[in-house]
Order: sequence, then C-alpha cells, then structure tokens
Amino acid sequence: MREARREGSPYPKADLTLRGLSRLADLTIAFALAQVSPQIGPILSAFYLLVADGLMQGQSIGKKVFGVRTVVVPRRAPAGYHESMLRNAPFALVAVFWSVPLLWPVFFVAGVPIVAFEAYMIVSDRLGIRIGDIFADTQVVDGKVLAKDDAVVRDLTHAAPAPPSPPASATRQRAAA
Repeated sequence: MREARREGSPYPKADLTLRGLSRLADLTIAFALAQVSPQIGPILSAFYLLVADGLMQGQSIGKKVFGVRTVVVPRRAPAGYHESMLRNAPFALVAVFWSVPLLWPVFFVAGVPIVAFEAYMIVSDRLGIRIGDIFADTQVVDGKVLAKDDAVVRDLTHAAPAPPSPPASATRQRAAA
C-alpha cells in the first residue's frame, strides 16, 4: 500500500463499506435535490455535495447515518465548511455534469474518470486518502475512533486537582512554632 500523506496520520483507515454507503446516501440526497427543478436542482445538488461534510461537525447526512467523520488531521478537529468545499469539489463538479443533460458527454469523458480515480485512491492508500483529502488536509475516520481521541484530549487538558490544603489549625500551629 502507498501513502498519499507524507507525514502520516494518527488515525486508522475508516471502514470502506461504511464510507461507501455514506457516499451513496449523500449522492442519493444530491440526486433528489437535482430533481427538484431543472433550473435550480443541479445547483442545489452541487451545493449540498460541497458543504455536506461541514454540516454536523465533520459529518454529512450519510456520514452521520453510517458513523464516519471527516477530520482535519493537523488540528485533530472535525472538518468545517471550508475543508468540505475543498475536498468535495471534484464530486460537486461531477454532479453538475450528471444533472445537466447537455453536459452528459463531459460526464462520461471527465466525470467518470474523476470518480474512478478518487475511488482508486481511497482503496489503494494506507489511510484511505483521496485527492480531495490532500487538498483539504483531511481524512475520513470511524466516528468512534475520533470520540476516543476526544476523550483522551479532554482527560489530558483537565489539570490534576490541586492537593488538598492542610487544615487551618495545622497552618496556625506551624506558624506559631
């Protein structure tokens, strides 16, 4: 296996089945949005795909249902709208190609190869990193892994309680001596 990110990641690769199902759910939502109206549907579809991972703390609707999350690796924080737009731009572009019948030839010539290459990257990379993840410095992880990482961070950031102070009478006795 190869590694797309030179410095690696503290997170293991997310389950590919969950990741694929979450993408299928998001594409189904995008397809439904595209059917709303011929004029605005493709725009709604592309917009959803662009911002989806920033909706719920690094989770699109599909990722929320299937328990995976997009994380900004250097910050160890859930992806926001900016990272979502960077990492999902190829899929939003392909959605526009698919949604506009006039662009179907472009969908088959450019869109299908883009999706195929992204899928190849996910499967072949040790961490499941694809081109969109490289652009946004993100990784899709199992939601439970991130929850454990958050718990460790919370435990480390809470300072140990100060030792109990001696009773006031003991302090007075030492001062008198």
